[in-house]
Amino acid sequence: MDEDAEAEDADTEDGTKAPRLPMLLEAVLSVGTDLELRATLQHIVDSATELTGARHGALGVVDPERHRLTELFTSGMTDEERQRIGRPDDLTADAHPAGVTRDRLGVPIRVHTQVFGHLYLTEKRAGGFTEEDLALLRVLASQAGIAIGNARLYETARKRERWIEGAAAVTTALLTGAPAENALTTVAERARILADASAGVVLQPTEEGGMEIVAASTMDDPGDLVGTTIAPGSPVLVQLLGGEPVFIEDSATDPRMTTPVRSRFGPSMMLPLQSGGKLIGTLALPRRRGGAPYSAVDRLLASQFASQAALALVLADARHDRERLAVFEDRDRIARDLHDLVVQRLFATEMMLESTRRRAAGSSDENLLLGRAVDELDSTIQEVRTTIFALQQPPADAPASFRGRVLCETGGAAALLGFQPSVHFSGAVDTLVDEETADKLLAVLRGALAAAHRRAGVGAITVEVSAGEGGVRLRVEDDGAPPTTVTWP
Repeated sequence: MDEDAEAEDADTEDGTKAPRLPMLLEAVLSVGTDLELRATLQHIVDSATELTGARHGALGVVDPERHRLTELFTSGMTDEERQRIGRPDDLTADAHPAGVTRDRLGVPIRVHTQVFGHLYLTEKRAGGFTEEDLALLRVLASQAGIAIGNARLYETARKRERWIEGAAAVTTALLTGAPAENALTTVAERARILADASAGVVLQPTEEGGMEIVAASTMDDPGDLVGTTIAPGSPVLVQLLGGEPVFIEDSATDPRMTTPVRSRFGPSMMLPLQSGGKLIGTLALPRRRGGAPYSAVDRLLASQFASQAALALVLADARHDRERLAVFEDRDRIARDLHDLVVQRLFATEMMLESTRRRAAGSSDENLLLGRAVDELDSTIQEVRTTIFALQQPPADAPASFRGRVLCETGGAAALLGFQPSVHFSGAVDTLVDEETADKLLAVLRGALAAAHRRAGVGAITVEVSAGEGGVRLRVEDDGAPPTTVTWP
């Protein structure tokens, strides 16, 4: 540096190159004026070209993990020249372009101790490049490294802020009333936007040991993604089920990727959604083929987002369970109140009217009127009891199979009967019973259980449901005195 200073002083006394010192100072001061990284990089290459009098300048950003050119910023170049200099083989030939020739000048730009990129200059307008040009460019490159470091810190802080805001928005959406069935789609969509990905998908484990896409968010129709599966035994699947993230450079060519949609995507992140050691699923964020690879910062922030999203999903699921339990408890309370207060009073009134009718010596019209009143009360009691049984049933989002609906009816009746009816199925009832038939059978079953509850001495009920070539059959038998059997149809 002392020799460079002496040469610079000599040039200043000679007066031939004095104007370049203010240009250097201006360039050094100006490269750090913008905190946006891309604007800073473009400003560096423009300043270097102007400072040295070069016709063309290029700043190639090198990915330290992949050892290849990721971005190129130029000055004074055509599109064809940009494409030529951006070829990987051209970069490999000048992996360390520090030095000067008459037609070419190059220096590395370091951020701390790591090479961030290389600055190239060609075709000086007046004469050839000199050692002084190299010295000036090194000073500029040193200041550029500081400016790039600051811009990267600023960019990382902004990116981290966006991911944190996104995670908070997902948590708020899931915990303040977002439907449970939309929770996974909410996570996929927000992550896709934050990661600037082509798609955001959530996969969940299947019974066969694989994984299936259950929610997707894309700019296009996500329908062809939902339902796509990863077969059991896939190397990617082994890592994911073990709670390890998977990072893919090119989904279309990576042998670990086996899904039929992989040809559409390039760089990808597959992040496990787990909380408390429990694997909920996987968040995948693929970019289109040829897209920019994910940086280390991208991977870190996305992994943190996935951890928080998994926790939010667990909390939302727990909240949903608490709400369902509260509904069950409220409905059970209403059913008990109806049974203990309304039904018992109606039943007592019916008995009094029936007794009065039998002892009355009035006209036939009066007896007929009392008989109608008794029948009306009996009908009302049955309707109220049917309502009680309906209140005992799970909400609409319970399993909707026919077998499950029958079990729900008998399970709800058990709360009033004081014992659990015995249920037997024969045949493929879930396959052979259509919706209309199922509704009719369940109505008959509900009425039979309500009637059994009214009779004294009933301590056991057997429900048999069979389905075959002759259709579906229902048989409800109790052990009352005398035993009663209801069949349908």
